[in-house]
Amino acid sequence: MIKTKTLDCGIRLATEKIPHVQSVITGVWVHAGAVFEPASKAGISHFIEHMMFKGTEKRSAKQIADDIDKIGGISNAFTGKETTGYYVKTLDSNFEKSVEILSDMLLCSRFDREEMDKERNVICEEIKMIEDAPEDDVHDIICEQIFHGSALAKSVIGTPSTLKSISRNAIMAYLADSYTRENIVVSVAGNFDEDRIDEIVTKYFSGLPSNAPGREVSKSEGLPRFRSKVKDIEQSHICLATKGLPLYDDDYYSLALLNNITGGSMNSRLFQNIREQKGLAYSVYSSSSSFRDDGFFNIYAAVGHDKVRKAVEAILEELRLLGDSSVTEDELSTAKEQMKGSYTFGLESVNGRMFSIGKNYLLLGKVFTPEEVIARINAVTLDDIRRVAHMVTDPNTYSGAVIGRRRHDIRKMLSA
Repeated sequence: MIKTKTLDCGIRLATEKIPHVQSVITGVWVHAGAVFEPASKAGISHFIEHMMFKGTEKRSAKQIADDIDKIGGISNAFTGKETTGYYVKTLDSNFEKSVEILSDMLLCSRFDREEMDKERNVICEEIKMIEDAPEDDVHDIICEQIFHGSALAKSVIGTPSTLKSISRNAIMAYLADSYTRENIVVSVAGNFDEDRIDEIVTKYFSGLPSNAPGREVSKSEGLPRFRSKVKDIEQSHICLATKGLPLYDDDYYSLALLNNITGGSMNSRLFQNIREQKGLAYSVYSSSSSFRDDGFFNIYAAVGHDKVRKAVEAILEELRLLGDSSVTEDELSTAKEQMKGSYTFGLESVNGRMFSIGKNYLLLGKVFTPEEVIARINAVTLDDIRRVAHMVTDPNTYSGAVIGRRRHDIRKMLSA
């Protein structure tokens, strides 16, 4: 059963007891990410995430790793546009120890200046790795294009120059502003003692400072923008994107289902047309990405350098068909079963459950039960699909990005 509450210390807690498993995962979700960073300190959230594993007042980086291993644990972290998260998964008998380790990292990290210099170099290598992976690079570029003028356009990882400007004092100021009780959700899923969970979380996390700064993010106008990047690679990588929907929107599941029909599976229209029928691409898909107050719909394809125009034409062909209300009951039914299956499979692990309840409680202030999610998927009608299709089928609303061996006028291709 999923339970949510705000503890007396001000920390929000989301739990799901799963008594038949012998593991438990604890996540700490922080409402801190790229969108809340000053431009001069881009990447500071991600930098802090790395540094949390580099030693505390009582543990070295090696001791953190050793102590997690000693409890049979697995630990990791992530940084996104709106959230930063840390988690430890362990045997249920070691639950409290895992919480203690997490709290030590979040409350007592040293941020040693020498370690910071080392980690800057590590992250600069990570930036190079992204630039060497054109699929990742083109997705970052299209995000910058579609959210131009909004905080969502900011890079999660930052740049070498902004990383160089992040001092220890800047980190401490950012922590005091963002790593506060009001900005944190602790999410626990698996087998744990429900009678002690409030006590344990309060014991280890009530030392967080109290401060509730504003967390509003401006929306972008989503006006079309285009970029072509020349790089000596073996394929051209294309992203076309238009504005989508935020997490809370009533049509969230309608657009998600339309995305599944368009390019979310091997049976999707884009895959069948562009790969199976035309043989233009090995990888082609669409995605619908939602944030708390904004979102975008994206189509990606990797094609031969001489196939860029043909691939864009084929994508436009599919968009026109979607705009002509051609989605059938059979397609919708299939998409519903695929989405319900994917959602259910994700919940069969304690990791999936922790991520689901933690993210939703942090960003939406509520958690949907699996029954509620399935009911919302089932409730989507063809009329709903046709309504949201009009949001994503006009090529004049699309931004575009291409990485390849030569420049492409993607604006002209979309207006043809």
